[in-house]
Amino acid sequence: MRGAWERLATAGLPSLARNAHPTNRPHLTLASVDEFPPGARPRLAALFDAALPLPVRLDRIAVLDGSAPLVWLLRPSPELTALHASVWDVLAAAPGQRPWHAPGRWRPHLSLALRFRDADRRLARAVAGVERPGGAFVAARSYDGSTRTVSPLGGDERRG
Repeated sequence: MRGAWERLATAGLPSLARNAHPTNRPHLTLASVDEFPPGARPRLAALFDAALPLPVRLDRIAVLDGSAPLVWLLRPSPELTALHASVWDVLAAAPGQRPWHAPGRWRPHLSLALRFRDADRRLARAVAGVERPGGAFVAARSYDGSTRTVSPLGGDERRG
């Protein structure tokens, strides 16, 4: 993914390669809530430790609604779909759930750029999509938007 970010930036297109914040890295958002309910962290850690690493396959590059991020959509495997549903089960009582991440509405993706103009879409696909990198999700973390910090939840993130 970082290679796609760099190719977009080199071509003068919007890219997350320009985000210098230390927490910026390729990631997949499974859920977003205001805070974890009691007991959620150890339950999530157990889920991620059991499920990771999780191989993923990239599908196509698209621009999503809302703030128009340019994303690489993922092909949701049964394992990824099951992990997503399990995370939502753990967070069922959490305040501030974002409905666009809910099972049935969630579009698994990796962000390439934010606030992307439609006019650049064809060029971006050509630049970013030179090859479809394969890979796996190996770690899980929680991002706190108010403090801009991360906390490990499972997989390699807790071991490293």
